[in-house]
Amino acid sequence: MSRVFEDRAYEADSLNGCFWAEDFPGPDFSYPALQAEQSCEVAVIGAGYTGLSAALHLAEGGANVAVLDMHAPGWGASGRNGGFCCLGGAMAGDRSLRRRFGPDGLAEWDRAQSDAIDLVASLIRRHGITADIHSNGETQLAHSARSYQRLERKAERLAKTGQPVEFIATSELAAKGMQASGLLGGLTEPRGFALHPRKYVLGLAGAALSAGARVFSKAPVRRITAEGAGFRLHSTDGSITCKRLVVATNGYSRDDVPQWLRARFMPVQSNILVTRKLTDQDLAAQGWTTGQMVYDTRKLLHYFRLLPDGRMMFGMRGGIWATKAHDRKMHAMIRRDFEKMFPAWADVETPWFWTGLVCLTGKWVPYVGPVDGMDGAFAGFGWHGNGIAMGTYAGRMLARLALGQGVDIPRAMRGRPLRMPLGKHRRMLLPPIYKGLAVRDWLA
Repeated sequence: MSRVFEDRAYEADSLNGCFWAEDFPGPDFSYPALQAEQSCEVAVIGAGYTGLSAALHLAEGGANVAVLDMHAPGWGASGRNGGFCCLGGAMAGDRSLRRRFGPDGLAEWDRAQSDAIDLVASLIRRHGITADIHSNGETQLAHSARSYQRLERKAERLAKTGQPVEFIATSELAAKGMQASGLLGGLTEPRGFALHPRKYVLGLAGAALSAGARVFSKAPVRRITAEGAGFRLHSTDGSITCKRLVVATNGYSRDDVPQWLRARFMPVQSNILVTRKLTDQDLAAQGWTTGQMVYDTRKLLHYFRLLPDGRMMFGMRGGIWATKAHDRKMHAMIRRDFEKMFPAWADVETPWFWTGLVCLTGKWVPYVGPVDGMDGAFAGFGWHGNGIAMGTYAGRMLARLALGQGVDIPRAMRGRPLRMPLGKHRRMLLPPIYKGLAVRDWLA
């Protein structure tokens, strides 16, 4: 068993029901399959944000680069996420990061988060990517009185450091078009923006192709072997040799490609639904009219935003099995939470529902760096559900590593990820973790 979830999670039709894929099938060009024997200077496994960013920067740096994906660019998490380009990338909080890496390490991490957002914005501008950008940063709303007080204290601390955050009192929510049942006021962080995740990832693919990269679809890498001073990547209908290698598969990784990855990552499911277009009357009835991207203070959080065309996107963490029966269960759960938070929309249809895999690490921080025992191979993964900005940023760092250039990787991202308990059965750690988080949310 080289994958953590059932085969269904990795099959092409797991993208069925995804609004982004139906709304934007893709530009008018295709990606060839990998056939026969080929070669390149740098091979990249995975055509999501990280892999395509790496390929783009490699090609712009003069490298002969090829990207291999088991399905097609944007098929995985990069084409099916919530579209939040924002601060984040780690589950470890500031206190933990300060204790582990010191004040300077925490400051590095903070800068990296901001720089990652700026990189996405610059790539969109530079390559003319139409990505339906909206939202002035992101807002976190409290799900309890205690959480509200914590956000109020956080706003006071940040204001003293000169950070331009805005605290929103509960009494101000109606005026801001943010009325939702069970949510109190919160904190707006002005850095970041929302986008159409599939338009952005396929825009990156087009930019990489224009820069000279080759992108292969239907090219799952089954095995990596040594080949002279480099590697050979074995796929279904062909193989490719390379001098250097970038592994950018994140939550869709295999435990054996390469073997070093075994048990160093934990894929977890996230679930999203999208409504039909809401009318002005629908929006007024609920009192939710903002285009701001929002998430709540729960550990098992909800994340949601009104799309530019008037549909509501609503997501939540959770899910243990990649089966049709479990998908039905998760669909019922997310629909229940949606109706509880937005009761005026209890009768609004939600034609789209899908799931996908995000990636955690045992240290709750991302990893970017070398693959032990494979000279010239590098990996980046563990964006903890915030891969648009951090995955793109990591792709540029990986490109610089593969080109032999100097790169200042934040110390929070350098340490080798721990191997998790239970090995291939580590998914069994999730039920007690989820139960514990649910209790914390109830007590918070």
